Amino acid sequence: MALETLVAEPWPDWGLIDCGDGRKLERYGPITVERPEPQAMWAPAQADWKPDATFVPGSDEEGGGRWVHHRDVPPSWDLSRGPVHFNASLTPFRHLGFFPDMAPQWDWMRQRAADADVLNLFGYTGVGSLILSEAGARVVHVDASKKSVEGGKTNAALSGLSDIRWIVDDAGKFTAREVRRGRRYDGILLDPPKFGRGPTGEVWRLEEDLAPLLANCRKLLDEDSRFLVLTVYAVRMSALAIGELVKQMFADLGGTVELGEMSVREEARGLLLPTAIFARWSKS
Repeated sequence: MALETLVAEPWPDWGLIDCGDGRKLERYGPITVERPEPQAMWAPAQADWKPDATFVPGSDEEGGGRWVHHRDVPPSWDLSRGPVHFNASLTPFRHLGFFPDMAPQWDWMRQRAADADVLNLFGYTGVGSLILSEAGARVVHVDASKKSVEGGKTNAALSGLSDIRWIVDDAGKFTAREVRRGRRYDGILLDPPKFGRGPTGEVWRLEEDLAPLLANCRKLLDEDSRFLVLTVYAVRMSALAIGELVKQMFADLGGTVELGEMSVREEARGLLLPTAIFARWSKS
């Protein structure tokens, strides 16, 4: 299978300004932030960055860290991509409440979302759900974090979108129940973490739990379904591995499987910074 590279291009409210020496400088609306980026192994275009805030990672292997403010940064601020509005904020997990490198996936799903029933697993604060809903989909949004789901509801209110079903639940348990109920979907988006916990202490380990979850996702789709998108940010996993997994699971439905890397384009020089791997199935 040939590998593809999806590129998130800058848009008015977001851009990768510069990257290098294990760091990246981004703009989120009026706020600029500096964060660690191990894959930026080259030299930056400019050495003298002046971000509004810098994330300083913790010293232990479990991650952690803190934001250092160089100027006043509000607790949250409004961003948009097209007609969809959502909040950005400096989270304790070093990101800002959404993942801009998902933009090519959002655009690809939008083309297949009109009058569709779509399941968004590990949906986080719901930007993907909002974009699908705005395109005409009926979205079921599932995340184990009540705080993330509440953030998604706030984002939906900013965009004036109401046709989203918000659920706090373990993705694996919810999907298994949907299979038992005989439910079907036209599309599924899943963006699983490497490790996580459900709302009642369920443990998620990507290497162990992805294949059973994907098998249940396959049972929720049929010959009339349109797509499945799987994105993985975990280290030590290959696009070829998840591509073969999706290919085998969906072989009986026909269609096309694409796989490869996700990336963002730096504004300073146009170079590509890799961020994640993906595999996706579609009937068109």
